[in-house]
Amino acid sequence: MNAEEITEKYKVAVIGSGNWGSVAAKLIASNTLNYDIFHDEVRMWVFDETLPSGEKLSDAINQTNVNVKYLPGIELGKNVIADPDLDHAVRDANMLVFVTPHQFVEGVCKRLVGKLRGDVQVISLIKGMEFKVDGPCMISSVISKQLGACCCVLMGANIADEIAEEKFSEATIGYRENKEVAERWARLFATPYFSVTAIQDLEGVELCGTLKNVVAIAAGFVDGLEMGSNTKAAIIRIGLNEMRAFSKRLSPSVREDTFFESCGMADLIATCFGGRNRKVAEAFAIHGGQRPFDDLETEMLQGQKLQGVSTAREVYQVLESNRWFDSFPLFRTVHEICIGNKPPSAIVHYNDFRKAEDKI
Repeated sequence: MNAEEITEKYKVAVIGSGNWGSVAAKLIASNTLNYDIFHDEVRMWVFDETLPSGEKLSDAINQTNVNVKYLPGIELGKNVIADPDLDHAVRDANMLVFVTPHQFVEGVCKRLVGKLRGDVQVISLIKGMEFKVDGPCMISSVISKQLGACCCVLMGANIADEIAEEKFSEATIGYRENKEVAERWARLFATPYFSVTAIQDLEGVELCGTLKNVVAIAAGFVDGLEMGSNTKAAIIRIGLNEMRAFSKRLSPSVREDTFFESCGMADLIATCFGGRNRKVAEAFAIHGGQRPFDDLETEMLQGQKLQGVSTAREVYQVLESNRWFDSFPLFRTVHEICIGNKPPSAIVHYNDFRKAEDKI
């Protein structure tokens, strides 16, 4: 521990309070109490809402120490403070944890411009991308550009409810240059049941976490159509291959071994068998594609947001703008099914997988 770490206290704020955001706050809160370099208190920004009881969600969290809507039954830690005021939640914080739905990130960042410490460090737990006029933009890049801050990412086989119950899990932190900062983030998150590894491949880690949700939608279609384990295994393999090829086309520096970290193969498997994207896509297929994803999301996720459908659309835009359709038939077909242009059964009703793999 260097002299700077001994004299500096790092203050942490969590931006987001959904299922995964609440679990992240629980992990962090246990470590801010254990390490002298961190302030004990963890502020968690809550986009406030009124519960059926008439009580505000932030008040309920602070009174019970439980996020009664998004993580019921799990104590977050007495040092977690729910704060509905974004400016107040981040005041004096020099470690910001972003864990909101990816479509809200840019708006939140704009609200924070000019209100943060100059030495603030950021980590994103958000899986998604945005497609802008000049092409695709990863969430870490959106945050860095808006806030002028270094941004790491944390991705992995992290189904939130299982981590909340302290079942063993792993995660990968991706960083671009500063290993010391990445290791500090690892110290903030790691517990005996949550193992964290930092690797120097920010783009690869983030792209794995983003693209696996598209493959999970495909896996959900397979489950909804009761196609069985062989078909699902084939879809996962094909999906991983398209993830690897797409990532390397967007960022040639992406490391091959990143796909064998928790953020890669492990996250893909976990999401294709247990995540919300798979679950809602299964229901979509059971209904023959006749019920829109928006309706199913509202009915099944109780306020949580589905990332895979919007990511599939953004990936499709990248394919279209670059004329890559022939190389990524699975990614293309997932989006076309999601918007109703093809039935769920189309996920296996063509023979161009091998042709595409020859091209990538």
